Amino acid sequence: MGVVMGVRFRILGGVEVQIDGVVVDVGHPRQRAVLGVMVVEANHLVTVDQLLDRVWGGQAPARGRETVYNYVSRLRAALRTAGEEVRLHRRSGGYLLAVDDQAVDVHRFSALVTQGRGAHDDQQAVELFEQALRLWRGEPMSELDTPWATGLRAALDGERLAAELDHVDAALRCGRHAELLPSLSARARQHPLDERVAGQVMLALYRCGRQADALQHYEALRRRLADELGADPGPDTQYLFKQILTAEPGLTQPRARPLVSVEDPAPAVRLDRATDALATAAKQQWTAEAEIRSLHRPAPARVRWSTTGRPVAGEREAPRGDILDMATTFRGLATRQMVVLGEPGAGKTVLAILLTLGLLADRGPGDPTPVLLSLSSWNPHREHLHSWLARRILEDYPGLGNAKAYGRDAATRLVGEDRVIPVLDGLDEMTPGVHAAAIDAIDQAIAGGRPLVVTCRAAEYENAVRHGDILAAAVVKIEPVELDDAVTFLTAGRLPGDTRWQPVVEHLRHHRDGPLAQALSTPLMVDLARTTYRDVASDPGALIDPQRFRDRAAIEDHLLGAFLPAVYARRPQPPGLPPSTVRSYGPDQAQRWLMFLACHLRNLRTRDSAWWHLVHAIPRHVRGLVFGLPPAALFAIVGLLARGPAAAWVYGLSTAAGGFAAQAWGTRSAPSRVEFRFRGTAVAFLGRAVIGVAISVVIGLLWSLSIGPVVILAMAFGLGTGLHVWLKTPTKADYASSPATTYAQDRVATLAFALSVATSIGLFYAFAISVSQPHSNLGPAADPFHLNRALPAGGVSALFGWLSFRYVGAASYALAGFVIGGLAMAHHISLGLGLAAGAIFGLAVGLTAALSRCWGTYQLSRAWLALRGQTPLRLNRFLQDAHRRGVLRLAGAHYQFRHTRLHDHLADRRPHRR
Repeated sequence: MGVVMGVRFRILGGVEVQIDGVVVDVGHPRQRAVLGVMVVEANHLVTVDQLLDRVWGGQAPARGRETVYNYVSRLRAALRTAGEEVRLHRRSGGYLLAVDDQAVDVHRFSALVTQGRGAHDDQQAVELFEQALRLWRGEPMSELDTPWATGLRAALDGERLAAELDHVDAALRCGRHAELLPSLSARARQHPLDERVAGQVMLALYRCGRQADALQHYEALRRRLADELGADPGPDTQYLFKQILTAEPGLTQPRARPLVSVEDPAPAVRLDRATDALATAAKQQWTAEAEIRSLHRPAPARVRWSTTGRPVAGEREAPRGDILDMATTFRGLATRQMVVLGEPGAGKTVLAILLTLGLLADRGPGDPTPVLLSLSSWNPHREHLHSWLARRILEDYPGLGNAKAYGRDAATRLVGEDRVIPVLDGLDEMTPGVHAAAIDAIDQAIAGGRPLVVTCRAAEYENAVRHGDILAAAVVKIEPVELDDAVTFLTAGRLPGDTRWQPVVEHLRHHRDGPLAQALSTPLMVDLARTTYRDVASDPGALIDPQRFRDRAAIEDHLLGAFLPAVYARRPQPPGLPPSTVRSYGPDQAQRWLMFLACHLRNLRTRDSAWWHLVHAIPRHVRGLVFGLPPAALFAIVGLLARGPAAAWVYGLSTAAGGFAAQAWGTRSAPSRVEFRFRGTAVAFLGRAVIGVAISVVIGLLWSLSIGPVVILAMAFGLGTGLHVWLKTPTKADYASSPATTYAQDRVATLAFALSVATSIGLFYAFAISVSQPHSNLGPAADPFHLNRALPAGGVSALFGWLSFRYVGAASYALAGFVIGGLAMAHHISLGLGLAAGAIFGLAVGLTAALSRCWGTYQLSRAWLALRGQTPLRLNRFLQDAHRRGVLRLAGAHYQFRHTRLHDHLADRRPHRR
C-alpha cells in the first residue's frame, strides 16, 4: 500500500482525521475514541471486547456491542471520502482499520525516531527527530480516561522523552548547545534525578563557557541523589564531571567524546536504554495478557491476602491487603523480597501479573524493571538462578541481544546489576524433588537484599523449607474468596430479568460452609462457574443438586469438565459477518486436540508448550522415517540420473540411514530469533562472501572445473555464505517474544539456510558430474570408487551434519557423504542432465537442512499429527484461538494452559493408546 498523501490519522493530541488538509467530523468524543483505538492498532484486528474495555474501561453500556456496531457504521461513512486507500473492515470478532502506517501519526513518529537513531549523519538525525516531535499536538487520546488510555499515554510519553533526549544528543554534536540550553534547563527541573538530562545540561553549560555553572549543576545532582536515593552519580556522569573539572581541550569540540552517542553510547547509558526498553516491552506484554484474560472486565473476583501463620516466614512485616494493592505493599517492605502462597486456583498467577503491571505503572527513572517468568523450566542443579534469568529474559525479549544498541550481554548485565525485579511464578510447577534446592539457590542469589517475588502452593513451599532454608522474605498467603465477593462476580453484568443465579445465591447464603461454597472459594472456580453458565440457556441451579454433587471435589471436577464445551459452544453469527471468516471448532474436536496437547506436555514433564517441541510428540523411530525418507527419495532419484539403478540404491540407502539416525537421535538447536537487516552490513557481507568465493575456487581447482563454472560457483557460494550476515538480532527490545514472532523469525533463518546450501551444493554437484575434467586433482574419475573424492565429500557432509544435528549428525552424514562422494564422479553426463540432477540434489540437501531446523521440523510434525487426527493442520491458528478464548495463557514464546488444574484434568481424561 502506498503512502496516502491526502489522509492523516492523528492521536498524538485529540483524535483527529484530515483528508486533503480538511478536518473530518468523526463524531462525539466516545466515537472518536473508538476510532482512536483502531488507529493505534492500524492494520491489526481489534476485537469488540477490546474496544469495550479500552473505550469504556469496564463500564460498558448494557448494549455495548450494538453501540460499537453503530459507532463503526458512522465512522465508516465519515471515512468514505478517503477512497479505497482507507478501509474499515469487519473481521471475525472485531474490526480492522486498513491504512498505510505512514498516514498514522503515532506510527510515523516511531518510524522517524528509528530512522533518526540509525542515521550516520548527525544533521540528518536532528532533522528526523524534529520531524517526529512536531507530530505531537498534546496529550495522546485526550478523549479517554480509562486504564488502557492511561497506560498508552505513559508508554508514548516515555517514547517521546527518549526521542527528545536522543535529539538533544545529536544537536549537541552539531554544536547547537547555546540554542538548547534554555529547554535543557527546564527539562532538568522536571527530571531532577535523570543523569542523562543532567549530563546534557553540564555539557551545554561548559560549551557555552560556563564551567563553574556546569560543576555546580553536577554538585546539585550529587546531593539530590544522595539525599533521595542514597546513591552516587553513575560512572558516565562522573567521567564527564572530571573532564569539565580539568577543562579537557577536546570537550569543547562538539564531536569530541560526546556524552551519549547514537553510534557508540557509553555502557551505562546503553544499559539504561535496555532497562527502559525492557520495561516498555513487559508493560505491553502483560497489559495485552490482562486484556485477554479479562482481568479488568469485569473486575476480577476480589481477592485478599495476609501474613501466613505457617512456620515458613523469614520476615513478617507484610500487612493484610487486597490483591490490587500488592505493588504498593511490596514497595513498602523494608527488603523488597516476597513469597506469595496460595492453594491451587487461588489466583497466584493473576496476582503476579497485576503486581508486575502495578510496579510498571509507577516505575520511576532508574527503577528496576519487574520481569514475570515461569519457574517451571529452571533446574537449580544445572543452572544458577542468574544465568537462567538472563537466558530467559533474552529468549522472551530477543532485541536485548542487539549489542550495538544495548551493549554486549545486556541481559546478563541487567540481572547482575540489579536492573530487574524477578517475579517468579510457580515454584511448585518445577520438577518434583528440586523445590528445596531451588529455595536454597534463590536464597543465595538474593543475598544482599536483591528484590524478588516468588509464588508457590502453600503445601509444596512448607514441605520444601522443611528440607532446606527459609527465604529471608515476607511470606503472605492468598485468602479464600469471600462468599459475597464470589456472588458479586457471578452476577455482574447480567441482563435485566435474568434470575438464573438467584437460586444459587440463596443456597450459598444459607449454606456458607457447604460443598458449593467451598468450591467457589478460589478465583479459578468462580471464573469457571461464570464462564460455564454465561449462556442464557444454561441453568446454574444444577450446581445445588445434592444428589449430583455431594462434595467439593465433584463440583470442581464438573466445572473443569464443562469449561471447554462452554467456551467452544457455537453461537449465532453477528450480522454482516461473512461465514468464511468465522473460525469455529466443535467442542469435542477442540477437547480432543487439547487433551493430546496436555498429554504431550506431561510426557515432556513441562507446563510450557513450545511449537518447536512438537516433534517430540512423534516416537523416535517414526520421526527418523518420516523426516529421513523424503530427502532420501530425492537423493535416490539423483543417483538414478547420475549413474543408474545401482547408484540410486546406494544414494537412497546411505542418505536414508544417515537421515534416520540424525532425525531420531540428533540434537537440534533452538529457534533462531533473527530478522533481515541490510543497513550497515556491506563490509561484513563482503568479508563473508570472500570466504565463500575462496571455498568455491578451491573446490573448482580440486575438481578441475573450467573458468565458467568456477565463476558461477563463486557467485553462489559467495551469496550463500554472505547471506547470513543479513540475519541479525532484532533491532528493538521494546516488544516481547511470542509464539508467532518466534515462529516467523525462525522461518526466516530456516529458509535462508536451506536456500544457501541448496543453491551452492546443488550447483557444485551439477558441474562436478557434468563438466569436471576426466583426471582432476583428486584422481581419475573413471574409477568406480575413489577414496580421494570420498574423503572431502565426507568432510563437507560431516560439517553440514554437525551444524544441523551435532555429533550424531556429523557421524551419520559423514558416512553418507563419503559413500556418495566416492561414486558421484564415476563418469560424465550432459550438462542439461547434470543441471537437472544438481537441482534435485540441491532440493534434497535444502530439504534436509530445513528439516534440521525448528521451523522445518514443525511443518512436517504438524502435518503428520494432523493426518493422525491428533492436532489440527493449522495448529498455530487453533492455539491462538484457544488463547483468545481463555483456554491457554501466554508466557513469552510459550503457551500454557490457563491453570495447572485444567492441564491435569485434560491429561487425565485422555484415553491411553495401546
